[in-house]
Amino acid sequence: MRKQYTYLGRLMSAVLMLVALSACNTMEIRMLPYPETAKVEVSDNYFGVEVADPYRWLEDDNSEATANWVKAQNTVTFDYLQQIPFRGEVRERLTQLWNYPKTGMPTRVGDYWLVFRNNGLQNQSVLYRSESLDEEGEVLLDPNTLSDEGTTALNDVSYSKNGKYVGYAISKAGSDWVEIRVREVATGRDLRDVIRNVKFSGAVWSPDSRGFYYSAYDAPSKGGELSEQSRGQKVYYHRLGNSQRYDKLIYEDKAHPLRYFSAQCSSDGKWLFVYGSEGTYGTELLYRKAADNKSPMRTLFADFKWEYEVVYAEGDTAYVLTNQDAPNRRLVEVNLASGAIVRDVLPCREDAMLEGVSAVGGGFVARYLKDASSHIEQYDLSGAKLRDINLDGFVSADGFDGKMSDTTVYYTVTSYTQPSTVYALNLQDGTSSEVFPAQVNFEPSDFTTEQIFFESKDGTRVPMFVSYKKGMRRNGDNPTYLYGYGGFSINRTPRFAPATIMFMEQGGIHVEVNLRGGNEYGEEWHKGGMLANKQNVFDDFIAAAEYLIAGEYTSAEKLAIAGGSNGGLLVGACMTQRPDLFAVALPAVGVMDMLRYHLFTVGWGWVVEYGSSENEEQFHTIYAYSPLHNIRDGVCYPATLVTTADHDDRVVPAHSFKFAARLQAAQGCDAPTLIRIDTNAGHGAGKPTSKRIDEAADIYSFLLWNTNSKFNKVK
Repeated sequence: MRKQYTYLGRLMSAVLMLVALSACNTMEIRMLPYPETAKVEVSDNYFGVEVADPYRWLEDDNSEATANWVKAQNTVTFDYLQQIPFRGEVRERLTQLWNYPKTGMPTRVGDYWLVFRNNGLQNQSVLYRSESLDEEGEVLLDPNTLSDEGTTALNDVSYSKNGKYVGYAISKAGSDWVEIRVREVATGRDLRDVIRNVKFSGAVWSPDSRGFYYSAYDAPSKGGELSEQSRGQKVYYHRLGNSQRYDKLIYEDKAHPLRYFSAQCSSDGKWLFVYGSEGTYGTELLYRKAADNKSPMRTLFADFKWEYEVVYAEGDTAYVLTNQDAPNRRLVEVNLASGAIVRDVLPCREDAMLEGVSAVGGGFVARYLKDASSHIEQYDLSGAKLRDINLDGFVSADGFDGKMSDTTVYYTVTSYTQPSTVYALNLQDGTSSEVFPAQVNFEPSDFTTEQIFFESKDGTRVPMFVSYKKGMRRNGDNPTYLYGYGGFSINRTPRFAPATIMFMEQGGIHVEVNLRGGNEYGEEWHKGGMLANKQNVFDDFIAAAEYLIAGEYTSAEKLAIAGGSNGGLLVGACMTQRPDLFAVALPAVGVMDMLRYHLFTVGWGWVVEYGSSENEEQFHTIYAYSPLHNIRDGVCYPATLVTTADHDDRVVPAHSFKFAARLQAAQGCDAPTLIRIDTNAGHGAGKPTSKRIDEAADIYSFLLWNTNSKFNKVK
């Protein structure tokens, strides 16, 4: 029988927790008062429902008032965090665990091997050029030299077909806006080409290597770079040596400014494809002969109902990965002359979801997911299976990219307890050999991962990965970090993080739930957690927590929930729906205001996933769970550390600002409700190592302190 917690019980637990903390630790944290957050008389009427928005002024990221509020909130937060007695030791151990050499998959580019390396604590990984994989080689591109604090990162890297050039997109301070530059591989010299106002795109090289395609927007207004709605993405072609102002417009759709567009070329250069999307799901695929500049694009696949990805195209034949009439995806052969699907090459299967396909070595390497873990299979061009590629345990395998002429491709394998290791796959006999082994300063065999299946509220069978140090006792006293995402057809599979090891060393349990809304079990799993079904995602997460408590893995007093972006929404919704169930809530860069998210940057692209407040039926659905709008005065909410960043132009920080302000005003007990606002950082991609360590140290120190857990220094 699952333990039920009343509001009074939750309040008493908080009081007992404070007493226990005082007894357990040699000091007591004395919090500064929260900054006063002004309220304004602002409201909107949604189909007869009046909704107040008193903190709307925090949406203005250029105002002095917002800047002062951010500064005041950070003062309170960091004053609290620095009083946690073991915060420095947590950071020290995280630094030790982070400090191991990291090597990426090698790529053959012309006469050289190119590979990313990080010596351990470099803020950004460095691209090296060498003539042999047995040598480290010379630095070709070091993004650490592009900014003093390592906050300028590589967003995308691509190589010209002739192997002479690398096109690289750089992002500053975590912004989605990037700048594309070009460097010669042989000399390490940058060309004069610079492409600006690019978002969600890199350089897509033409087969003749004379230039590349890219997707860009008109320049945002001054001051609106980080919050202004992004509209009117266009596809251009840039010829090397030319100024951007002479770039050729390849495709735009003036009638539909809220769509994404991107380009792709067939391997022989005969065909040009343009992908269109109205949001984060659903593809329209257009095409024409690349040399026929005057002809309009033809529609290969229309209506945005399904997803399409051209895996390989040559001559009049294309191999396309799609979920059209195939919830677990299939690979189809398409005749480009007629636009018709010819046959299934890799049919849809019930036992596995086809995550991706690489066209290499005269055939295909297929990456399947079975119960959220990687399974790799090799096929010939006809679709006849050649072999399985052996993998052990619960792992994620990535890579397998290359050319049809390759006889060897490279891939990585990682898990919750093992960092990424690079392997070479012999495509002729299916054997693998380790190329760059992971070198770590802990013993991976001390830890283990199990997969558990539990029933959600509606009886759906949901899996989760549970990782811990061997010898863990199920006594209800283990601090537990419960992580989820559950959306946008994104899979959550086993991945290594140094912070997970640190937490497990302290007796913690790391749990990741494969919630509906992802694509672990195909499109039906995704649809089961989107739009009107979004509540299923929260029910899955809550059921996972209840299972862990009932099974005495942990208790409500020891349980922390965490998630970022759409996962931040998950945490916000669950902590407002079941505040009694969790000791700590860690929402990161979350979508907290479901009524206004679509008005900023590229939030409009999420309407296909969430719905919109401008639609009456969808309004009632999202209003019912919108974290900002479901905080209730006087309720005892978990100890909460909201995290966001000043340059997040994906999920603008106003979401977190408004949520934190409302939570501080409503909190009904002494549990802290803090917000940590990083500077010169964005949604997460490209965040330098130093900032990642700092943030992890603060999050896990907050978690351990507020679950009355000790920190024991590792010898």
